[in-house]
Amino acid sequence: MSLRRYTILSLFPGYFTGPLEESIIGQARSKGLLEFQQVDIRAFAENKWRRVDDRPYGGGPGMVLEPGPVLRALRSVKKPGTRVIYLSPQGPLLTAKKAREIAEITDLVLLAGHYEGIDERALKEVDEELSVGDYVLTNGCLAALVLIDSVIRFVPGVIGHEAAADQDSFENGLLDCPHYTRPEEFEGERVPPVLLSGDHEKIAAWRRQAALEKTARVRPDLYRNWKENQS
Repeated sequence: MSLRRYTILSLFPGYFTGPLEESIIGQARSKGLLEFQQVDIRAFAENKWRRVDDRPYGGGPGMVLEPGPVLRALRSVKKPGTRVIYLSPQGPLLTAKKAREIAEITDLVLLAGHYEGIDERALKEVDEELSVGDYVLTNGCLAALVLIDSVIRFVPGVIGHEAAADQDSFENGLLDCPHYTRPEEFEGERVPPVLLSGDHEKIAAWRRQAALEKTARVRPDLYRNWKENQS
């Protein structure tokens, strides 16, 4: 199993304290499967105030990260074979398929933007931009965490039952089916009898049909795409 190294460039390295130490990520780190490094872009400022942003040319609200500190921070960690992803609402959407692709990368640098964004001239050493959704966050730190969490599920050894990731929502173009556990009856609602039958073929068929019905009801756009791909 290859170690995955993830380096995060941001203005707030402390943002990642906690999320990268808990739950499945923390367990994977303790097993030596994942390694994280946080880099403070402010450390690469060339002024005594550690200022790394300024007002945008052409006017407008907000501040823009200057290209110098960003590129110096990036070049301090970039090596041959390193892949650099910039978390940006202007990028294509992160998908389950893309998460699987990123999981194969062993040396990944994530650039988390802030304020109005990053000077375009600093992005010449970025390999791709990715967005975690059609909305805007106050900074790219949370987006970086979302990307990491979606990606590490596909790193061998991170999830105890690796086949579980193959059955999650979006893996086959559909949402996941409903799930149940004990007790068999709760507040007057019973677990569907087929799930208690022990007949694996019938259970698989029920789950497939339930996933189709839920996708059609909740995400008709996904359902239409799925149907088109069946023809």
